[in-house]
Amino acid sequence: MAMTLITTNTSSGASASSFTSSIDSTYKLFIFKFYDINPADGDGQNWQFQGSTDGGSSYGVTKTTTAFRAKHTEADAVTGPNYEGGLDLAQATGAVVINSGGSGADESMAGELFLFNPSNTTYVKHFYFQSSTSTGSEFENHFFGSGYFNTTSAIDAIQFTVGSGNFDAVVKMYGVG
Repeated sequence: MAMTLITTNTSSGASASSFTSSIDSTYKLFIFKFYDINPADGDGQNWQFQGSTDGGSSYGVTKTTTAFRAKHTEADAVTGPNYEGGLDLAQATGAVVINSGGSGADESMAGELFLFNPSNTTYVKHFYFQSSTSTGSEFENHFFGSGYFNTTSAIDAIQFTVGSGNFDAVVKMYGVG
């Protein structure tokens, strides 16, 4: 199956990167690839996303998620995989944390989000993501997560933000199939 680039959002000092059109029944799979995510308001800002059922007028669809990460410090002091239970959502409307990054000139995040059959009006909408970050604590994080929007309404908009403040980013939306 071929990936078709639908749109690219290039942000500088933005508070959100929103995709409010073209998430429709044309494709059964949407892939969001994000690069050079750099939060402006200090280290430890979460890169996160939300879904909408009303074209982006409101976000906060109920969802359930889980995540884990692999990490390794530059000094080899901290290593290993960790279950990230504190980031789990259980039938909650908060943002899904994709990763947490640093704001230094040599620090950034990158990754991808897969959203399955968002226009379906019979079943929940599954997603999974993975991302890599170089952080202010001088370590590499590789996050893995998954979940579902618990709605039979179509998900027709996705919005990426950081936990606080603004960010620089490139986010591309592809359709597959």
